Amino acid sequence: MVAAAVPLPAGAQSRDDVEKQFRAWLQNDVWPEAKTSGIGRKTFEEAAARIRINWDLPDLVPPGTKPSKDRKQSQAEFSSPGAYFSEKRLQGLAASGRSLAAANVGVLTRIEKTYGVPGSVVLAIWGRESGFGRAKIPYNVMDVLATKAFMSTRPELFRRELIAALHILESGDVREEDMRGSWAGAMGQPQFLPSSFLQYAVDFDGDGRRDIWNSTPDALASIANYLSKKGWQRGRDWGFEVTIPASVSCAQEGPDLARPIADWASTGITRVTGKGFPAGELKASGMMLVPAGRSGPEFVVTPNFYVIKEYNNSDLYALFIGNLADRIGSGGGAFRGAWGDVGSLLRSDVAAMQKALEKKGYDVGGSDGLPGYKTRRAIGDWQAKNGLAPTCYPSESLKGRIR
Repeated sequence: MVAAAVPLPAGAQSRDDVEKQFRAWLQNDVWPEAKTSGIGRKTFEEAAARIRINWDLPDLVPPGTKPSKDRKQSQAEFSSPGAYFSEKRLQGLAASGRSLAAANVGVLTRIEKTYGVPGSVVLAIWGRESGFGRAKIPYNVMDVLATKAFMSTRPELFRRELIAALHILESGDVREEDMRGSWAGAMGQPQFLPSSFLQYAVDFDGDGRRDIWNSTPDALASIANYLSKKGWQRGRDWGFEVTIPASVSCAQEGPDLARPIADWASTGITRVTGKGFPAGELKASGMMLVPAGRSGPEFVVTPNFYVIKEYNNSDLYALFIGNLADRIGSGGGAFRGAWGDVGSLLRSDVAAMQKALEKKGYDVGGSDGLPGYKTRRAIGDWQAKNGLAPTCYPSESLKGRIR
């Protein structure tokens, strides 16, 4: 095997010794927990007999070794967000999405009626997560979860997911050999972790099994059910790209500063399309979003934007899904605002700014070196108080000034 040629770190036990410990751990540690949670012995033994350590997975910490030193605070993390929105990729996904929308119109109509989530949003997530089910999903999920629960940097998380995966096997929805996923244990076309499968996967084709690997209706409906259960507001959009006048501070963003969209419009904020905000949205709440401060596209988003973030906790991910959904559902195109030259700072530089702002009494959401909305608006507030035009984003010019 190729994997056998990969050397263990210095100080690690031999691979044979680790394998023996792994087998003992399955029986002495995992089985009692599985039994307590309701897993039958037959299900456990059949699964355990097939499980193998996958030595090729990242972030493994074999017995006798320590995790590699975390260097994230000194990495140059922030290239321009624009790189995330590859126009070639978005156009390709949108073309496929429109074709699949036509091919699955009946299922998508039923899904929207049942869960209230537009088909275009469901298709966008399907496309982003697994290339509309076409992406290769190479790993045996049980091997991944057991390996990482036994020896990884986050064993508690993977142990919980391993127990959840055993419950899936107990349910009979899928055979172990067909339970395929990513190197992190995300499964099937929607890329659900096992715990999410148990909570949100549905049988929408009526065959008695929740099959997110091979059934398009089950995969799409499971995505919609997930969003619905997370709070999707039926009949509302995800958000709108806007132009925010210079007279309106960019330091007003965030889900905790929601206002009726009519209020935002009254400040002079307008949609980049030139259209007014939909009448049904005016009295409902919206939030300012400036992911690159004044150096990128600007938005007023609805609570549904934050529901999309429940799928992947990233502003850029949710914007990607929203933009792709617009392209699939209503012929939308690229964002009008250009992503500026932002993202050249080290995370350690951003963390230093965050710590300095915290000392001044600002809530930056933690000094992790990631410029989330609390950091962005704290920077904007500090700039305004110090006679600077608010840009609401960390920059080289601010490095020596915010201290």
